[in-house]
Amino acid sequence: MAKALTVWVTLLRGINVGGHHRLPMQDLRDILDDLGLKDTKTYIQSGNAVFLGPSGDPAALGQKITNAIALKMGFAPFVFLIEKDAFDQAITDNPFMGQIKEDKHMHVAFLTQKPTKPDLGRLHNLASNGEEFHLGNVCFYLHAPAGIGRSKLAAKVDVALGVKTTARNWRSLMAIKALADAL
Repeated sequence: MAKALTVWVTLLRGINVGGHHRLPMQDLRDILDDLGLKDTKTYIQSGNAVFLGPSGDPAALGQKITNAIALKMGFAPFVFLIEKDAFDQAITDNPFMGQIKEDKHMHVAFLTQKPTKPDLGRLHNLASNGEEFHLGNVCFYLHAPAGIGRSKLAAKVDVALGVKTTARNWRSLMAIKALADAL
């Protein structure tokens, strides 16, 4: 009897930024295929992929992916691995749905774990230009109407929450969701 496969969403942190940690998406697809993962699809150059893989421990599978990238590319990015159902729930749970005027102004940062002592006061003090945020169970939602390029709040999320995050804008999330839905 064949094992059931899970649809996984993979978000790599810190690749293809400023010419550092270059990882062409074809190489990422090849690495994932070499690990025995199925039907891999990628979206843009920032390390977004969906695939079919074994159910189980996302941390263990994420570490296998990190190790395989390190072996082939010479650097080890942090890999966020999320089951499709949890990814979909993070989208559904967005408290700013009615406020999104432009996809590029809504960001969702996925968390490695629920923060134990988040410094939300610090983030409130850093908020400017109409920025609003909400800390969920597995995500940090940021509505930044003026963008995040110069946002002090966006720059300090990891430090204030005390956990690693990787963020994507709403347009990217919708494109990644469409790829995952097609699996």
